[in-house]
Amino acid sequence: MIRKRRKVKKYRGSRTCGGGSHKKRRGAGNRGGRGMSGGFDHMWTWVIKYDPERFGKYGFSRHPSLVKDYETINVGELEELILKNPDKFEKEGEKYIVDLTKLGYEKLLGRGKISIPVVVKVVEVSERAREKIEAAGGEVVEL
Repeated sequence: MIRKRRKVKKYRGSRTCGGGSHKKRRGAGNRGGRGMSGGFDHMWTWVIKYDPERFGKYGFSRHPSLVKDYETINVGELEELILKNPDKFEKEGEKYIVDLTKLGYEKLLGRGKISIPVVVKVVEVSERAREKIEAAGGEVVEL
């Protein structure tokens, strides 16, 4: 049945709003405890239905000593860098000489295309990046 007014309207002005004795709604016990208490026993069915990820750990965390954060640059970005500022890089014949360690990069990755011959000095390089640079007539020097 649809009601015109909320039922609580009827109880305004009465001391207990239809809750029986005024002592019955006192404290946190009437709501089953404060916060997350009761989640493993008397509220368990609620947790399963409405908040199944409430307990437990998920995923995997690598040990910080095993995580390597490299500053990386892709082959395509390298070409853009050279074409935007060609006077900043040394040139030996037709090849540009790029020292990525001085620019703050530690690893060269193979995404993108490169068409200009480049001599790249870098700490680490991926196989695809090496192939692309050598195909363009350049070479990679690992430090």
